[in-house]
Amino acid sequence: MKAGAPESVDAYLAGVAPDARAALETLREQIRAAAPAATEGINYGVPAFKQQGPLVSFGAAAKHCAFYVQSPAVMEAFRDELASYDTAKGTVRFTPGKPLPAALIAKLVKARIAENEAAKAPPAAQGKER
Repeated sequence: MKAGAPESVDAYLAGVAPDARAALETLREQIRAAAPAATEGINYGVPAFKQQGPLVSFGAAAKHCAFYVQSPAVMEAFRDELASYDTAKGTVRFTPGKPLPAALIAKLVKARIAENEAAKAPPAAQGKER
């Protein structure tokens, strides 16, 4: 990554090594496919998607790429499917040579959308018929 905060996702990706850039561009498209209503931008210096609040983000480090699921609950729900990856509280690390499967990305993104929708839903008492 070049010094200084990027102003756009394209600017961020332009500063990433070619192999990581290719992996992150694929990840970006897979996120877009799973969350077509999401908006993208830069948050905390990395590409981020929002849909009813923060959704997911991604980035590159010296020796790996990262998919930031931003939810320990979603990470726990998919623990078995994530078992072969290096994970942290809300992060999945992967290498450009072993990218995350598109189906797994879609599941994680859709789970985050559902989580955000549930958090924005009105209390059950407000949903009762009159």
